[in-house]
Amino acid sequence: MPEFLLLSRPTDALQTLLRALPDGMPAAEEIESSKALGRVLASDVHSLHPLPEFPRSTMDGYAVRARDTHGVSETLPGYLNLVGEVVMGEVPFFSITPGECALIHTGGMLPKGADAVIMLEYTQLVQNGEIPEKRNQPSLSIDLPVLFSQIEISRAVAEGENVIRIGEDVAAGQVVLSEGKRVRPVEIGGCMALGIVKLRVAIKPKVGIISSGDEIIYPNKSPRLGQVRDVNSYSLSALVENAGGKPILYGIVPDNLEIMKAAAAKALAECELLIITAGSSASARDMTAEAIASLGAPGVLVHGVNVRPGKPTILAVCQGKAVIGLPGNPVSALVIAGIFVVPVIEKLLGQKIHHPPPSVSAKMTINVPSQAGREDWVAVRLLHSNPPNISKEGGEYLAEPVFGKSNLIFSLAAADGLVCISPDATGISAGEIVEVVLME
Repeated sequence: MPEFLLLSRPTDALQTLLRALPDGMPAAEEIESSKALGRVLASDVHSLHPLPEFPRSTMDGYAVRARDTHGVSETLPGYLNLVGEVVMGEVPFFSITPGECALIHTGGMLPKGADAVIMLEYTQLVQNGEIPEKRNQPSLSIDLPVLFSQIEISRAVAEGENVIRIGEDVAAGQVVLSEGKRVRPVEIGGCMALGIVKLRVAIKPKVGIISSGDEIIYPNKSPRLGQVRDVNSYSLSALVENAGGKPILYGIVPDNLEIMKAAAAKALAECELLIITAGSSASARDMTAEAIASLGAPGVLVHGVNVRPGKPTILAVCQGKAVIGLPGNPVSALVIAGIFVVPVIEKLLGQKIHHPPPSVSAKMTINVPSQAGREDWVAVRLLHSNPPNISKEGGEYLAEPVFGKSNLIFSLAAADGLVCISPDATGISAGEIVEVVLME
C-alpha cells in the first residue's frame, strides 16, 4: 500500500468520517437523575410546575409594599409598622396592608400584599411598644425584639426588588433540558429542584479496543529486553469512558494479518465503534489498513492525516460502524483519539449541544517551530507568571512546552494542556498569546 501519498487535513478527515456514518436516534434507557452525570439526554425534559412555586425573598430584610417606600431616603426616612415574621417553610397567615411590613429571611415566602423586600442594612428598629397580638405569630425569631413595633427605612425599593416571582426561574411546561445535552452537576441540581428523579439517557455505545504488536505485553507482566507494556488499551479506555462510551478491551493481537482480521471482525460485530492501535513499523500500519478494509464497505476513507503527532491515522466505516486505526505511540494515540474518537462517540450518543473544551490563555515562553501546511499539537506545562499579569494580554499563565518523542507517555503526563499550531503558521514565537486546551 502506498505510504501516505495524500494527507488529509484533520478537519476535513473528521467530516469525511462523520458524514459516512448513518444518522439515527441512539438506544435509550431510564436511570435515576442523581446518577446521570456525564450522560446524554435522549429526550427533552419538561417542568411539571413553575419554579419557584411561590414568591420568595432573595435577602434577609422586611417584606413591604414597594409603594410605601417611594420618596424615602437617608435624609427623609420612612416608617412602617412591624406586624410579624415569616417563618421559614411555612405559609404566612397574615397579609401586608398599607404602612405595614414583616421580618423575612432569604428564601422565605412573601406574605400576601407584599411585593418587595428591603434589606436589613437600610432599616433600624426605632419605637417601643408591643407588636399587635392579633398579628403576632406563635414563634418569632430570637433576633426580632418584641418590644419594637416599627422600623425606620432609609431607602426606597421598586416592585419586585429582592424577590423571585412565581415561575421566574422556570415556567410550567417549559423545556428545561434539551435532547442531546450532556448532564453536568448543575443539571442534576435543577432536576432535583423540580422533583425530576428519572431521566431518559442514551445508552453508552460499546467501543472495542485492540492493541497490536509483537513487542506488546500486558502491564502485569515483566518485559524482556525489546518488549514494552501495553499503554494504549488503558489510556484509550479511560478516554472512551470520559467521553461517554463503554470501553471493551479485546487484548493484544500479534502482527499477523489473519489473526488481526478475526479479532477485528469479532470486535466490530459486538461494538458500535472499533479502535485499533497499530505497531510502529510501516508494515504493521499497512497490515492494520488491510485488516480494516476486510471488514466491509465502504472501508478505509482516510489513510494519513496532516497532523503531528499522528500522521499514520486510518479512518474507516465498515458495515455502518466507524473503525479508527491509531498510531501505536502512546502520545500520538491519545492526541489523535481526542480529535477523532471523541466526536464519533458524541455522534453515537446523539449529543447535539457541545460545550467548548476548557481552555486558558497563556504566553508562550520560547519559540516553537512548525511546518507550514501541517497542524501541530504541542504539549505545554502552565506556570504562573511572576508577577501575575491579569491583563487581556495573556492572563496570569505562561505556557512552557514539554518536549518529548511521541512514545514517551510521561512527557504528556507532565503537561497541563495542548496548544494547536495552525497549518497556516510556521510556528509560535516567544511571548505570543496562545489558547491552551486543558487536559481533563
